[in-house]
Amino acid sequence: MIVLRHENQELYDRLQEKNLVRQYDLLTTFIEIGLVQGPAAFDKYLLWSLNHIAVAGISQFGGRFRNEPIYVGNHTPPHFREVPDLMDRLVSFVHENWYLAPPAYLAAYVLWRLNWIHPFIEGNGRTARAACYYILCVRSGVLFGGKKIVPERIRESRSPPDGSADPYVAALRASDAAWEAGHLDVTAMAAYLAELLQAQLAEPREASQGG
Repeated sequence: MIVLRHENQELYDRLQEKNLVRQYDLLTTFIEIGLVQGPAAFDKYLLWSLNHIAVAGISQFGGRFRNEPIYVGNHTPPHFREVPDLMDRLVSFVHENWYLAPPAYLAAYVLWRLNWIHPFIEGNGRTARAACYYILCVRSGVLFGGKKIVPERIRESRSPPDGSADPYVAALRASDAAWEAGHLDVTAMAAYLAELLQAQLAEPREASQGG
C-alpha cells in the first residue's frame, strides 16, 4: 500500500504529518533507551526504524538503505554501493567521539553526514533531524523539554518567509565545502543547533510534543 503525491496531495500531506508525529513518539522512546544504554544504543537499526516510520505509506523502501542512485539539488550523494560502509563509519565516528565531542558538535555531524550520504530513498531529512535530536539529548544525558523541539524548529527555519538566507542550508553547505577541501568542520551547524536548542529550552515543558 502506498499513497502517491500526484494522485492525492491532501491524503499524502496528512499521512506525512501523522508519520512525523509517530516518528517523534518513537524517537522519545529511543532517547529514553539511549539514556540508559549509552552510546552503544546508537546504531543503524535505530536509523532504519526512524526512517521506516517516517515514510510509512508513502514509500515502499522505508527502513532500508537505498540500492539505486539519488540526486539532491546541486549535491550528488555517494554511489549506493558505498552507503553501507559510509553508514558504518558514521556510527563508528559517533561511538569513538562520544566523550570527546560536545553534544551540539556530535549532533551536527550526524545531521550533516546523513544529509550528505542520503542513505534512504525517501525521508532522509526527517531521519537526519530525528537522529540529530537523539544525539543532542542522549549525549547531554537528558530528554529536553519545550513545546517545540529542535527537529521542528529546523523545519520552520528553512526558507525563511522574509527572504533571508536559510541558516540550515548555509550550515550544510559550509560543512560540504570543508569536506570537499579535505577536512571535517561542522562548527557552523553546531552553532545553529545550539541556538535552536536554546530557543526550545526557553519554552515551558508543559504541552511538549513532537511536532
